[in-house]
Amino acid sequence: MNTELLGVIGIFILTIILAIPVGKYIAKVFLGNKTLLDPIFNPLEKFIFKISGINPAEEMNWKQHLKALLSINMVWFFLCFFVLLFQGSLPLNPDNNPSMSPDLAFNTTISFVVNCNLQHYSGESGVSYLSQMILMFLQFVSAGVGIAAAAMVFTAMKERTTDKLGNFYNYFVKSCTRILLPLSAIVAIVLVFSGTPMTFEGKDAITTLQGDQVEVSRGPAAAFIAIKHIGTNGGGFFGANSAHPLENPTYFTNAVELWAQMIVPFAMIFALGFFLNKRKFAYIIFGVMTVGFLLLVIPTISSEINGNPAIAKMGIAQTTGAMEGKEVRFGPAISGFWSIATTVISTGSVNSMHDSAMPVSGAMQLLSMMVNAFYGGCGVGILNYYIFIILAVFISGLMVGRTPEFLGKKIEAREVKIAAFIAILHPLLILAGTALASYFAANDTAMGYWFSGNATGWLNNPGNHGFSEMLYEYTSSAANNGSGFEGLGDNNPFWNITTGIVLLLSRFIPIIGPLAIAGLLAGKKYIPESAGTLKTDTSIFGIMTFAVIAIIAALSFFPALALGPLAEYFTLK
Repeated sequence: MNTELLGVIGIFILTIILAIPVGKYIAKVFLGNKTLLDPIFNPLEKFIFKISGINPAEEMNWKQHLKALLSINMVWFFLCFFVLLFQGSLPLNPDNNPSMSPDLAFNTTISFVVNCNLQHYSGESGVSYLSQMILMFLQFVSAGVGIAAAAMVFTAMKERTTDKLGNFYNYFVKSCTRILLPLSAIVAIVLVFSGTPMTFEGKDAITTLQGDQVEVSRGPAAAFIAIKHIGTNGGGFFGANSAHPLENPTYFTNAVELWAQMIVPFAMIFALGFFLNKRKFAYIIFGVMTVGFLLLVIPTISSEINGNPAIAKMGIAQTTGAMEGKEVRFGPAISGFWSIATTVISTGSVNSMHDSAMPVSGAMQLLSMMVNAFYGGCGVGILNYYIFIILAVFISGLMVGRTPEFLGKKIEAREVKIAAFIAILHPLLILAGTALASYFAANDTAMGYWFSGNATGWLNNPGNHGFSEMLYEYTSSAANNGSGFEGLGDNNPFWNITTGIVLLLSRFIPIIGPLAIAGLLAGKKYIPESAGTLKTDTSIFGIMTFAVIAIIAALSFFPALALGPLAEYFTLK
């Protein structure tokens, strides 16, 4: 067990060490400085802009950024929806997988467009190779959109008084070509040499150790899995996700995939410091996020390695910890670490089944997504934290009797209203969806078109755990995560449509809000720092920001957690 813990600590520390130079590189990319990869990507980007007719040097204000962002996502939605709806009749379908129903195609398309990858289907049997390639394309561009949005906010924070905030398409293309593509290529090569398939052939027949003949799905998996983690997407090529032996063959690939999903979110925080030339400010942000992460991950690992008390009461030894739903090639320690990393970062990939996790672990996984401000996904993680910075500056300014200012700009009522709305929207979507589903399940409602049978039919477990299944599904959707308590029967019109709506609202409104705040602040008069300025690069301000995050999360979600995983925890005692 000590060896397992050393592996967890080693991966985490190595990721932090490597995130600093990667963050410096990302800052150089968006500042337009020279990098080692310029000879490779300059011609590629010039070609892209030439055939698209886009001038990357044309400056945009924040409204133009939003218009470009939303319109390009709309195009991707219709493209993917069409492919999924008719994939059974389209090429690259050697296993003859059927077309998706309209409600499942709607949910899957939105899920991949918004970087969530909530999968209400099993990868190897639910989609064709053509669909997998379209979804892989969306994993690149959805992550690129998040990074491009963060780059605009970085620019707004850096400039003194301006409405010229760079070019969205320039930021977007560079995010895909210079950041996501090279990192994904490295991870894909590692996976191929470790045994992950990369082929367009159909199923392969193998003989098991028992002598049985079985057919095993394969396909262009290595490339898909690489961008699913680098882009903090999380959608598995196979139904079992990274618990599948072809998707994650060894402990080494497990470490690489863990590193892959953490590297860009970590690096974006350091990139902010290099971009603004305010490294201390970035270190404070990273410190707050890391404290929050550790407060979630330590109870989870402890809970998993100590085993299930109900099993212990039966006199059964659990020397390897709680192994239900775990892969023996990984073990409970790193499975617990992965479960928090993937929910904090909004990747949503799994190397163990969260539905089988101990109640404390389930509570921590839920809380990771409910807070939704520690590290976060590609680009959007820092945008979520930006909202809490604005609220913390405003509250701190009022407490000490100073005018709330952030980086030389006054925080006024309009910015605070936007930030408060974004902060409230997240729990509203989660709790409203869960309340609706719980009402139907509690009354065993006949759902008609929405579900074949009564509402209790979508629950695999009764009582507290059943409530947790429904709470987790909406929390995962609202946090753009994509993981699930897979005991829930979610491939039906009710869950496909309701979570699809939550996915749509919870992706774009939290991007619109920070971009609007940053754009409004950028246009204000710059106020030079003075003795009366509230400093935001101190540990005191970091503690204040953490307190704002914790209070909002506690007030919003504690009752729901008490009804679900916490109640289940006490039933095991």
